[in-house]
Amino acid sequence: MTQDLPARMLRLLSLLQTRREWSGVELAERLGVTGRTVRRDIGRLREFGYPVEGTTGHSGGYRLAAGTDLPPLLLDDEEAIAIAVALRTATCGVTGIEDTALRALAKLEQVLPARLRHQVAALQQATVPLPWNGGPQADPATLATLAAACRDHEVVTFDYRGKHAPDPTARRVEPHSLVAAGSRWYLVAFDLTKDAWRTFRVDRLTGPTPTGRRVAARELPGGDPAGYVAATIAAAPARHTLQATVPLDAATTRARTNALPQRIHPVDDHHCNVDLAADDPLHIAVQLLTLGPEATVHPAAHTRPELAAQLEELSERLLRAARAVTEAVGQEPTS
Repeated sequence: MTQDLPARMLRLLSLLQTRREWSGVELAERLGVTGRTVRRDIGRLREFGYPVEGTTGHSGGYRLAAGTDLPPLLLDDEEAIAIAVALRTATCGVTGIEDTALRALAKLEQVLPARLRHQVAALQQATVPLPWNGGPQADPATLATLAAACRDHEVVTFDYRGKHAPDPTARRVEPHSLVAAGSRWYLVAFDLTKDAWRTFRVDRLTGPTPTGRRVAARELPGGDPAGYVAATIAAAPARHTLQATVPLDAATTRARTNALPQRIHPVDDHHCNVDLAADDPLHIAVQLLTLGPEATVHPAAHTRPELAAQLEELSERLLRAARAVTEAVGQEPTS
């Protein structure tokens, strides 16, 4: 059926699939046509069986009705390839995501036109993701429950085990957003128990249960869930802390260290102060190495004395390893 639709109507249908509702004015602006043309094209879509509903309001609007009769999702070439790449390389810290993504990719291939099917098949055959134990895994059912609660502004209860807490505690929250950071997933929510905004590691919460109580959406401080999570992580207390100055601009420093933006403080256009924080001295050592030999370390007054001894021990290990490599290289025959 879709091959009988002109390009403009395919674009119209694609727009209707990207948002819950569009006004007639918005659709006309996106398509570069008049409102009358939009209404005529909407009528033709309905004749082809696409369930486009009219909505009431100031200027009226349109949306695709939900239901089992909805025709297949339309994808352009770039969108289809992008989805295939995402599915083939899905390793985002979700339990079992790799197998599920491969099943979805196989289904996608079945409905693609021949020209795209060959490209996606070549991509699947040539791409081999490397399994990597990048950290704790989130349960997909838990993510689905929390995502629905974020969408519906529904209060959720769960048990949560904090970083240093021996036992989980009961929480009652208003979910706002899910944030993926590497292999870890975080829930940003207003904690009704603490009467404050909080971030929760999804792998540390169990038994998320919707309560059926829907509330008005709260405004997140700053309005940026990812930025809020990053700031929370940066401000979290750590056993060991140091500050270092590097002769680099902020962008270069962040690219070299992969540090959170909140831990990089520009001094001028060519120097930055970097906050180093970790519970494990090894992580402090790794961060120092990424800063390069030009870094100047500034221990704080609250720096733990044992950090120096532990860093010294690590440096001795590196020195021994360097000596072993030097000796091994020295024994190799010259070419």
